Amino acid sequence: QVQLVESGGGLVQAGGSLRLSCAASGRTFSIYRMAWFRQAPGKEREFVAAINWSGGSTYYADSVKGRFTISRDNAKNTVYLQMNSLKPEDTAVYYCATRSLTTSVYGYWGQGTQVTVSS
Repeated sequence: QVQLVESGGGLVQAGGSLRLSCAASGRTFSIYRMAWFRQAPGKEREFVAAINWSGGSTYYADSVKGRFTISRDNAKNTVYLQMNSLKPEDTAVYYCATRSLTTSVYGYWGQGTQVTVSS
């Protein structure tokens, strides 16, 4: 089992920056990939970014590519999402999630952190 706790959300003006953190605990040795998702009110959850634990390969949604950067610190079992040039449409609850090599489904999720971007 893996437990995830997000932090770093808040209120920021358009054009500003935030850095989100997601700390993992439990059976962290089983983590193959960690990812960020977001969900705005009245909308479906959408993929934001992901990173592989060993090789460090990264993946980004087109909507955030060039503005957001995902990174990880394996020693701290933590993944980060650096968000720059924030837009009002980035407003959402941001969740981190993990999966192992044994499944293609993200099986563990954090409780989310609110990001609000004002115009």
